Amino acid sequence: MLAAQLTQLHDGAIPALAETLAVVDGADDTLTAGLARLDEPGAAAWAALAGAVGGTPLAARVTEAAGAVRTGALTEDHLAALAGARSALLGAAHDALLDRLDTALGRSRAPWAATPAAPAASLPALAGARAWLHELALAGWRGTDHELLSGAAAPIEAALAEPALRRLAVLLDGLAAELRAALPVAALPQVPARRWADLWTRAVLLSHGAHGEIAPGEPVSGRLLPLGVDVHEHDTAFQAQVHALLEPAGGGTARLVRVTVVAAKVATIVGPAGWRLLEAYPILLTALAQRRAVTVTDLTAHGADLRWAEERATLGEPADPFATARVLLAGATAAATAPLLRHPATIAEPVLVEGYTVRDDDGAPALDLDGRPLRLATGRLPAAGPLTPALVAASTACLGLLRWDDGRWLLQPLAVRATVRKQTVEAHNGDWACGVTDPKTAKAEAKAGDAVAVLRERAGRLLRR
Repeated sequence: MLAAQLTQLHDGAIPALAETLAVVDGADDTLTAGLARLDEPGAAAWAALAGAVGGTPLAARVTEAAGAVRTGALTEDHLAALAGARSALLGAAHDALLDRLDTALGRSRAPWAATPAAPAASLPALAGARAWLHELALAGWRGTDHELLSGAAAPIEAALAEPALRRLAVLLDGLAAELRAALPVAALPQVPARRWADLWTRAVLLSHGAHGEIAPGEPVSGRLLPLGVDVHEHDTAFQAQVHALLEPAGGGTARLVRVTVVAAKVATIVGPAGWRLLEAYPILLTALAQRRAVTVTDLTAHGADLRWAEERATLGEPADPFATARVLLAGATAAATAPLLRHPATIAEPVLVEGYTVRDDDGAPALDLDGRPLRLATGRLPAAGPLTPALVAASTACLGLLRWDDGRWLLQPLAVRATVRKQTVEAHNGDWACGVTDPKTAKAEAKAGDAVAVLRERAGRLLRR
């Protein structure tokens, strides 16, 4: 699409969006101070949250919970109601933003079809998680200390022992780890209130059985055409999320899908070495590095997410992602978002943008949309790929993800086409999936040594003892 088409993203303020996010911010501020030390403005913030869902089925329960916050008689069920209301408001904001985006792109979206939710299991691990999250909300982020965080160990261990609760266990572990790394939180000039409240909200809902609300699984077959890969690097994990188009085997409209593969790691494995951790997926990595299509048979799809299985995939012919996007992306159907994932931060819609110029916007690169800036999220460029801020700034075509962050739209580049020294070059995040192709980077990697090989050799030695 031409960059000018994206000007519709700025077609006036979305009704009630700012007010909705302000209500959520007010509730988040009270979690910073702790619900055990709630003042009058804090009580008013939760009353405002209850008022915001007043016309919904949540109204009675949330009003009761907001009253319990004021009186100090807060129970775990009250917290679940408040977390549900907060999630519902952010879900409404997500839907409004996605509707604006779909209108600008002319993108059709499949309706949500939920599977019947299974009865919530009354497992001891869930009770332990709910109790710890209750204590955390009462103490608040500023009141967090080592003793409180040590209390997370038992529910995390219990949840890890139950396969159905692994998602909750990892979330609790991550939240506790972030809080522990920030100690003493009381001394921080500013806390990431929205992020920690998001993690707490998701954990509360999962501990009350919300994990059963997913898209129904269905077998899919056809030709998978990768558009780009969003690489997430963390001290303990390396994840590649491939955004692609699936042409159904029996014909029909192409659909937007995602394939996510992840591996655990240690902090010393950084940059391109992370791809070595995904060697169990050679077909997927080769498709990214060589820009090829993949024929898939009977993969399970949950909405937009395909559960990857190498034995059901076969490499196909070369497929230029830019050509794929130019021909098929405009008419592709996107999947609906699962209710628990409806949040402005989860919006990541693939787009192809051409015919633009890059200009400076308060020190950050941005596309010029008829005088309105669309910032380029160069801070999201991974060290495991060849894209650089300079290359993005010189680009004239970009395959990327449209995101919403900090009150504005951003474009996260996954691949760019640019003119460098009068030569047209392309760079994709997945170009190094099977090994570094840039000579300078390869030389630096060789000099630094193969961290993955060293760690595997040392682990093998320990296992042989």
